[in-house]
Amino acid sequence: MVSRVHKRTAMYRNLQLLRSIRCSHSHPKASVLLDLSNYIEGLKHKLQELNQLTVATARKIVDYDPMPKLEVEAQEEGFVIKVLSQSSCQGLLVFILEAFEELGLDVLQARVSCADSFSLEALGNKENNEDTRPLDAHLVEKVVSQAIQNWREVSQI
Repeated sequence: MVSRVHKRTAMYRNLQLLRSIRCSHSHPKASVLLDLSNYIEGLKHKLQELNQLTVATARKIVDYDPMPKLEVEAQEEGFVIKVLSQSSCQGLLVFILEAFEELGLDVLQARVSCADSFSLEALGNKENNEDTRPLDAHLVEKVVSQAIQNWREVSQI
């Protein structure tokens, strides 16, 4: 009889512990167990998502390319220039701004980050001046790409 009381007491304590994990106030044991089962399934799903994210991040590290990526899009009001790199690229911004000046681009709006990685997104349009050289996305990409290459040569010294 004493062992039966000990078992019930232990089972009651364990049930209380399970309720406290999920802050469940349900009285039926089945309800508490079902709630915890759903909670554990949710945790498994989150763990699986985190594992997939870790694998994806590891693949990006393997595919790491130190050369900044450049993308130029022509738009009605000018060009959107995006430069992204996984390293901070100290001094690259100066080279890119000089390329904009060489092209005669006015920067209307820009977002730049150079802390842990380099990220630049700029909206530029052609200045109204005596330079009549036609400007297209290919030429902008070529000049900015050359600026990145010049920065790379200077920064390797």
